[in-house]
Amino acid sequence: MTANMNPTTDGPTFGHNPGRDHSNHPPDERDGSEAGKHGIVAALVLIGGYTIVEVVGGLLAGSLALLAHAGHMLTDAVFLVLALVTMRLSGRSTAEHTYGYHRTEVLAALINALTLWGISVWVLIEAYRRLSAMPEVDGQVFLIVGSIGLVVNIAAVWTVHGAAQKNAKLEGTFQHMITDLLGSVAAVVAAVLVWAFGWQVADPVTSMLIGVLILASTWRLLSRVVDVLLEGTPEHIDLYALCHKLEELEGVTVIHDVHCWTLAPGYVALTAHILVEPAYAANGSHELLLDRVRDIAYDEFDIQHITVQLETTAGRCLELHHVDHLLATARTPM
Repeated sequence: MTANMNPTTDGPTFGHNPGRDHSNHPPDERDGSEAGKHGIVAALVLIGGYTIVEVVGGLLAGSLALLAHAGHMLTDAVFLVLALVTMRLSGRSTAEHTYGYHRTEVLAALINALTLWGISVWVLIEAYRRLSAMPEVDGQVFLIVGSIGLVVNIAAVWTVHGAAQKNAKLEGTFQHMITDLLGSVAAVVAAVLVWAFGWQVADPVTSMLIGVLILASTWRLLSRVVDVLLEGTPEHIDLYALCHKLEELEGVTVIHDVHCWTLAPGYVALTAHILVEPAYAANGSHELLLDRVRDIAYDEFDIQHITVQLETTAGRCLELHHVDHLLATARTPM
């Protein structure tokens, strides 16, 4: 670990742990990047190609459920393309973008969520209209296209799952595709009902189910995106417990100006000022203290990017983001 004196402060500062990944890539991203790219490309070929087939099949069969599912598959394809772009750009730091382009993944998720909302609203409106004036659906075409689509979805999910195990940043894409798989199952069930029993109402009803499924998954996606853009503290980080642990370290008086936020899914950053006892700082023990802070933040709280400033006086520090008075409301007892 390298500590350097900041002329505008009272003590040393440090950033990444030298014993760990120093790049702007989140942990495991570089090791699994190639496997992730191959998995995404394979899934993209499956999803993108069959989206066209499903649109054509939906039009020929007169099935809204197929068209609704094709819309969901289209957003899957867009999400996979954006994932590839994100993997290519996220680690490129510049003087203008010192954190790189990790947030491109968040912006991609926002675009995808808004697109899904538009598709789901159209599906729900069209399904309601069809309940009043039921069009004829070709059950045989519906079943054939839907069944092949289910197989394609299973293959795509299996492919992305393998890549996600080697690249944590693909977990969100994988979860999104699971929702699409559930929609595909619903479409096949509806096709069986139409083909075997002539229950034409199964098509618009299933379409509404897919629309609601899309809205539910999109709401979760959008809420996570908004939380990241608002730089909220990640759910798995108990900031009060973290501050309490740091303030229990020998030589520490108080921790303040604490900020913890998500740069991108799986990549959490922490900055903090730590006021230390002057006598403790004078005996040269600050390196040991920084090591302990690093171990707690990295190993116990799974934080990837850490910047800590040590101070011997709070006279020059104007920040007042002190959280130890909220220790009683800690989310997870330590």
